[in-house]
Amino acid sequence: MRILALNWRDPHNPEAGGAEIHLHEILKRAVAAGHEVIHVSHAIQWLPDKEVIDGVQIHRHGKWYSYNFTLKKYCQSLNLDSFDLIIEDICKVPVFSPRWSKTPVLAIVPHLFGTTAYREVSFIKALYVNALEAMIPKVYAKSNFVAISDSTKHDLVRRGIPADQISVIPCGIDTDFYKQNPSITVEQGRLLFVGRLKQYKGVQHLLKAMKILQTRNIKTNLTVIGEGDYSHSLKLLVGKLNLQDNVTFEGFISQEDKLSWLQKSYIAVFPSAKEGWGLTVIEANSCGTPVIASDSDGLRDSVLDGKTGVLVKHQDSVALADALESILKNPEKRAELSKNALSWAKTFNWNETGKRMLKVMNSTVQNHKSTN
Repeated sequence: MRILALNWRDPHNPEAGGAEIHLHEILKRAVAAGHEVIHVSHAIQWLPDKEVIDGVQIHRHGKWYSYNFTLKKYCQSLNLDSFDLIIEDICKVPVFSPRWSKTPVLAIVPHLFGTTAYREVSFIKALYVNALEAMIPKVYAKSNFVAISDSTKHDLVRRGIPADQISVIPCGIDTDFYKQNPSITVEQGRLLFVGRLKQYKGVQHLLKAMKILQTRNIKTNLTVIGEGDYSHSLKLLVGKLNLQDNVTFEGFISQEDKLSWLQKSYIAVFPSAKEGWGLTVIEANSCGTPVIASDSDGLRDSVLDGKTGVLVKHQDSVALADALESILKNPEKRAELSKNALSWAKTFNWNETGKRMLKVMNSTVQNHKSTN
């Protein structure tokens, strides 16, 4: 097959996250299976317009604010009709590829923003995002979907996508890389957050929970890995709560350094309002680190409550503090969660994800041929 993949970001984009890792792991396995893959993302000033990553041909075009407006014309320059399949990763806003191409479209959905957008951007921008998302059921009526969690599938069904058009294929992880290291000492009281620093990610609730624990004479230290436009607000809150000696912001770090933090942290914490799945949850689990997370879409799929970690009500800093205390003061509980986390993480791998995705990709193309 000749496959055209559409995602605003590619793996070398400095803001690439879980959605980009997920898509690229699928695309490079499609290349390994003998297919030709072109991935069109938005341009970055210091990155080349074209390069090949793991056999995937990366084409960078347009800016982040104009990518969806100029994408159609650019794709037409690639001989659009020559592609057998379009994979559209709806991880920002939809680009509505079924409107401008007769090629069958397979839509991958990590998660949709919904009302979460109103917490993150201005009212006008959030209204714009929600208006575009509201058009998905009509524009993609004949498309197949892949959701990365049951939560995302349920969200799509609520929005009007027929359930039989949606396959659920969870993300994998690199189990050869993310693994427990017996030679590394786990640091008592060390908490870890990994992700973009956005308001909806909920790090502010974790900071407030740490302050509550401080009043209970329970010492914790937090390492924050990642960057984002909410970073400044979080640092101001650290000062306001007088937690300067307990919180460090590491920013963007290497994968090797990230692995080290996952291995030596006592608990990984993900207090987000919504996730597509929770890739970093499984990465932490694969290192033997239990997770405390919000009981929200995506996270309730990746965290087995009471077995690999604990789910708490979102935005409830007291409940989060209580959950943290229950593990920090009970080493036996932490050891049991860690054991279960290791077993759970072993059930996810990229080869299996890629195999299932290729099956859906092939069936999408074949079904299109049989009906046209």
